[in-house]
Amino acid sequence: MKKSILGLLSLFLVVSFTSNAQKVKLVKGDLSILKSEAILNVEFIFNDFGVGKFKKEKEYTDKKVAEYNADEAGRGDKWFAAWKADQQGRYPAKFIELYDRGMNKAGNAIINLNQSGTKYTMIVETTFLEPGFNAYVVKEYANCNLKIKIVETANKDNVIAELTIMKSPGRTYGLSDMDTGVRISEAYAAAGKALAKFVLKALK
Repeated sequence: MKKSILGLLSLFLVVSFTSNAQKVKLVKGDLSILKSEAILNVEFIFNDFGVGKFKKEKEYTDKKVAEYNADEAGRGDKWFAAWKADQQGRYPAKFIELYDRGMNKAGNAIINLNQSGTKYTMIVETTFLEPGFNAYVVKEYANCNLKIKIVETANKDNVIAELTIMKSPGRTYGLSDMDTGVRISEAYAAAGKALAKFVLKALK
C-alpha cells in the first residue's frame, strides 16, 4: 500500500507547470480615450509569429502536419484546419469575453469584433505562441505574447496607444486541455482579463 502511494506521489512530482510571469506594459500613448468611448472595434492579426522553438508559424505547422499525416492519412490536414480556425474563432472570442467582462463591471468601454461605426479600433497582434502540452503526468501551460494598438478607425496610422502583454498563461486543470486549442484559448482569455484590469487601473 505504501509503495502504491509513493508511486502515485512520484507521478505527481514529475508534472511540470511552467511559471509564467504575465506582464502588461504601456509602451507609448494614452489610454484616456477609453473613458468616453462606449464601444471599440477589435481586429486580430496572426502573421509572422513564432511558435515554441520555431521562429515562424509555418515551420511549426509544416512539421506538425507532416508528423500527423505520417501517423494517420489526413490527420495532419484536419489538425491544420482546426489550428487556423481557432485563430479566427476561439482565441478572439475568449479574449473579448474576458476583456468585456472586466470592463463592464466598471461601466467602461467594451470591444466587439468587426463592429462598424466606431471611432477607435483595438488591434491585437500575436507575436509568439507556446502551445504547451499535456502528457498526463507531464504538463506545460500554453502562453502567448501580444502587441496591442489602439488606433483611429478612419486613420489606422494614428496610434493612440500601444501595449504589450508578455507570457499570458493558458492555465487549465485536470485533463480538460488535451486539445491544443483549449490550452491556447485560455492564454487569450487570461490576456483579455489582464488587459481590462490594467486599463481600469490606468483610468483611475
